[in-house]
Amino acid sequence: MPGTTTDTATGPSPAPVGRRERKKAATRQAIADAALRLFLERGYDEVGIREIADAADVSTTTLFKHFPVKEALVFDEDSDQETRLLAAVLKRPKGRSIPAALREHALTTRLAAADGDAAFTAFTNLVAGTPALRDYAQNMWLRHAAALAQAIAEESGFAVGDPICAALAHFALEAPRAAYAHDNPREAITRAFDLLEHGWSALAEIKA
Repeated sequence: MPGTTTDTATGPSPAPVGRRERKKAATRQAIADAALRLFLERGYDEVGIREIADAADVSTTTLFKHFPVKEALVFDEDSDQETRLLAAVLKRPKGRSIPAALREHALTTRLAAADGDAAFTAFTNLVAGTPALRDYAQNMWLRHAAALAQAIAEESGFAVGDPICAALAHFALEAPRAAYAHDNPREAITRAFDLLEHGWSALAEIKA
């Protein structure tokens, strides 16, 4: 398939992260950690930006350089999550279907984050109980779905904007969320992606 790569492909090693970048990353993480701790302790709406900056030992100016809006403090891995999601499709091993690659991503990345983790449960409860965070999470979800749909189109030969690609992206993101409350989330995710796999294979055959 166009753009497919293998896990064993060789290439230049990533450039080492410089001291300045490491310091910026550490500051960003400290701010996010302080914010989440305070939000979980007292509630999102009860914590101010200055309190978070003081807890992280930074200025409010520095905080806003890393997080332009308060809601982003809770979703500090937004960009990294989208990068990993797209890489699951764009860098999947040769011969692996797109639904199979997304199933693997769901099982190894999204399910692993939620599996028996009290901190994850506390995080999801915080988001679910805070309207501003629910809205932000929904907008983030839509952005990820749009980016994933574009990657699927590019990899499969469908036109960008094809509703088939948008549908697969939507279902691929929704299946793990729907499976969290299941008695056996791993089984639920696997079954959901089996359905996606069979339907997608039929479409691919028709297109071929």
